[in-house]
Amino acid sequence: MKKITPPFTEKTAKAKVQAAEDAWNSKNPEKVAMAYAIDSQWRNRDLLFTGRKAIAKFLSDKWKKELHYKLKKYLWSFTENRISVRFEYEWQDAKSGQWQRTHGNEHWEFNNEGLMQIRDMSANDIEIEKHQRKFK
Repeated sequence: MKKITPPFTEKTAKAKVQAAEDAWNSKNPEKVAMAYAIDSQWRNRDLLFTGRKAIAKFLSDKWKKELHYKLKKYLWSFTENRISVRFEYEWQDAKSGQWQRTHGNEHWEFNNEGLMQIRDMSANDIEIEKHQRKFK
């Protein structure tokens, strides 16, 4: 696959969003982390951290507690080197067994090589019953 780099068009922005969705659904922390700049800065809800190692650790911990994780991302808007998405994902809490649907927004900024240098994420979790799942 050809590397997707700025400046983005609608077609390349959609492709970048789909590539991110596919990578996250792999639940492979090291693979996902490679899409980010070595010194990528993240805000994930109330957490702030920097760098690929921290990203891979965060994702590894996330997918240990969020079982049956399934994500869908939607392009919201884009500019030359920025993309905003809205997303939904469903998961089952490893401790309680409770199903959740998470709704949120992400704002991404990319460097010239197409690696994400800033990720800013906000989200809310909603308890759902197993039969209410949208993503199976």
